Amino acid sequence: MTAKEDFVPNFSLLDPQIEFAIAEDIGDGDHSALSCLSTKSQGRIKLLMKEDGIIAGIALAEYIFQKIDTTANFDAVAKDGQWVTAGSIVFTVKGNTIKLLQSERLVLNYMQRLSGIATKTHHMVQLIRHTSSRLLDTRKTTPGLRVLEKWAVRLGGGHNHRMGLHDMVMLKDNHIDFAGGIGPAVAQVRQYLREQQKELAIEVETRNIQEVQEALAVKVDRIMLDNFDIATTKEAVALIGGHCEVESSGGITERTLISFAECGVDYISVGALTHHIKGLDMSLKAY
Repeated sequence: MTAKEDFVPNFSLLDPQIEFAIAEDIGDGDHSALSCLSTKSQGRIKLLMKEDGIIAGIALAEYIFQKIDTTANFDAVAKDGQWVTAGSIVFTVKGNTIKLLQSERLVLNYMQRLSGIATKTHHMVQLIRHTSSRLLDTRKTTPGLRVLEKWAVRLGGGHNHRMGLHDMVMLKDNHIDFAGGIGPAVAQVRQYLREQQKELAIEVETRNIQEVQEALAVKVDRIMLDNFDIATTKEAVALIGGHCEVESSGGITERTLISFAECGVDYISVGALTHHIKGLDMSLKAY
C-alpha cells in the first residue's frame, strides 16, 4: 500500500466500536451538560493545536460529530496529513451544544493518538528520505484501532505492511520451526494457496545468512532480515542481489534507522510507529 492521502478508512465499518466508545463515555446521560444547558442551544467549537505536527483524523472527527449530531456543520481548515503548527485552527463545528460536548473527548482521544503516530512516522521517514528504503508499520497495533492507526502511518508518509493474517503469508521463526525448515514450510504454503485458489505474497523471516540462502533457493517474494546487525545486513543484501524484496526488522530505533536504510534494504518495519507513541497535544474550544 502506498502512502499519504490515497486511502481513507470506511468509518461505517467501525460503527460498533465508535458506538461502544460513545456509550462508554455518556452512559445514562451527560449530566454535566444536561444540568446547565438547554437541549435546544446551539454553539460553535474549534480544534486548536497546542504543538506542531502532522494532523490525522479530521475525516474521522467529521464522521463522529455528525454521527452524534446529524445537524452538525463541520468546516475543515486543514487536511489530513498536513503539517500544522501550534496555535493554528484545524476545523470548526457548529451544532447542538450538548452534542458538541458529548463528541469532544472521543474526537480528541482518537485524533491525539492518530496525529502522534503520523508525526512520529513523518519524522522517521524524513530521516531516510535520501535512501530508497520505505518505512513500514507492523501488526503491533491497538486492538480495534488497527485500520485507523495504519491510516495514520500513511498520513505521516509511511507504508503499511499486511493489514492482518489474511492478506499476506509471512512465515516467522515459529512457523518455520514447526514446519521443519524454510523449504518444507514454503512448499506447504504453495500447495495450500493452490488448493484455496488464493494469490498471496510470501515473506520469510530469516535469522542468519544460512536461512537467507534457504529462502533464496525457494524463490519467495520477500525476505525479512530479523535482528541482523549492520554488517550482516549488508552481506545479506549483496547475497540477495535484487532477486526479491528485502525487509529489515527487529528492534530498529530512530538511532539505528539510517544505518539500516543505507544498507540498501527495500523496507524497514518499525513496531514503535504504533505501539510506543506520544499523542499530539490539541484541544477543542468553544468560541
